[in-house]
Amino acid sequence: MKKITSILFICFIATTNYAQLVITNGKHILEISSNFSGFYNYRSLKEGENDYSKNRFKLRDAQLGIDGRVGNKFEYSLKVDFADMAANSINTVIDPENPGLLNANITYKGFKFFDIEMGYGKIYYSRNTLVPFENSAYWQGAEITRGSIFSVRDVGVTLKKNFWKQRANLYLGAYTGLGELSLAGDNDPSGKLEYVGRFDISYPSRFRYSEVDLRKSPIPMFSIGIAGRYADKKLPTGTAFPVNATSSYGIKVIDGKRYVYGFDVAFQYQGFSGQFEIHQIKAQPQDPNDPLYQNYTPNQTKGYFLAGGYIAQLNYYIKNWRTILSARYEELDLNDLVIGKSKRFSPAVAMKLKGSSAMVKFQYFNILKEENIDPFSWKEQFRLGIQFQLK
Repeated sequence: MKKITSILFICFIATTNYAQLVITNGKHILEISSNFSGFYNYRSLKEGENDYSKNRFKLRDAQLGIDGRVGNKFEYSLKVDFADMAANSINTVIDPENPGLLNANITYKGFKFFDIEMGYGKIYYSRNTLVPFENSAYWQGAEITRGSIFSVRDVGVTLKKNFWKQRANLYLGAYTGLGELSLAGDNDPSGKLEYVGRFDISYPSRFRYSEVDLRKSPIPMFSIGIAGRYADKKLPTGTAFPVNATSSYGIKVIDGKRYVYGFDVAFQYQGFSGQFEIHQIKAQPQDPNDPLYQNYTPNQTKGYFLAGGYIAQLNYYIKNWRTILSARYEELDLNDLVIGKSKRFSPAVAMKLKGSSAMVKFQYFNILKEENIDPFSWKEQFRLGIQFQLK
C-alpha cells in the first residue's frame, strides 16, 4: 500500500519551467507540452494581382507534444499540430514547414558507440531548420530552409553520436527522400533512398540549436557545422514522382542525381547572437530534355545545373524589456542557367509577456529582388500575432 501511494504521489508533477506537465512512475517519465499561436497577415500586392491570402487571420499552431523516456535506453517523441492537420485536409498542397505531424520517432540509446533514432521527424542537415519555431522571433523561416528546396522532415533512420562533452555532434541518416509525403508509406518508383550527414562542433562549451541568446552568455560561444545529402532517384521510363513531391520550385526531388552541401556558423555573447548558413545544390537530371535544363543543350549545361543560397541573421535580446530584435537577409538562386537571384530582407521583433510563457511576435518581409522563374504576387508582407507555450 505504501508503494502504491508513493507512485501516485509522484505521478503528476508540474515543473517550474513553463509549467510543463511531467508524469512518472520512477522508470518511465512522460512530458506533455503544447504550443498555440496565431497571427494577422497583411500583404502589399503588386498591381493587377488578386491573392486571396493577402489579408487574413490565421491559427498557425495548435500543437500537442509528448516526449518520454523509459529507463536509460529508450526515448520517444510525438508532436502533432491540429491546426495544420485541419488546413491540410482542405488544401491540396501541404506546407512543408507546417505538415501537421511534426514528430513521431523513437531513439534507442543502448549501443555504446551511437544512438539510433527511427521514425519520422526533422532531418539533421540544416542548423536553421533544427531551431524550434517557438524559440525564434520569426513567424516564417527563410525560403531556402522552409522545406520547398530540400526536405526538412522525413521517415528514416539516423545514427547520432556526440563527443567532447556534447561539444561535437555527428549525424548519419538514410531516408525515403520524399519529405512529408513519406507518410503515405510508399517510396517513389526509383526505390532509392536519400542519405544525409552532418557534423558540428562548438567552443568553449555545448551550443544548443537556438537563435537567441536568452541566457546572456558571459563568454563568447561559437559553433561551426558542415553537412551533405545525396540522392540518386532516376525514374524508370513511363513513371513519375508522387504529386507535389518536387515542390512548387521543381527541385526538391529530381529525376536523376542530386547533391546538396551545407555550411553554417553561429555565435552568441551577452545577448547578441548571429547565424550564417549557405547551401549549394548540384542537380543532374537524367533526361537531357528535362525542363530544368531551361532548353539548353547538353554541351551547354555539361549535364547539370546549380542552385542554392544563403542566410545571414543577427539577433539581440534586451533582457530588461524581455524583447528580441532580429534581422535576416537571404538570397536564393533556383537555377544558375537562369539570370538573376531572389533577395529578401526580413526584420522581426518579439516580446515576452511578463508572468507567462506568451510572446508577441511581429515580422516584416520585403522582397528586394526576384528571379524571373519565381515571381511573387506581393512585394511586402506584415505579420503580427501571439504564441503561448505549455512547456
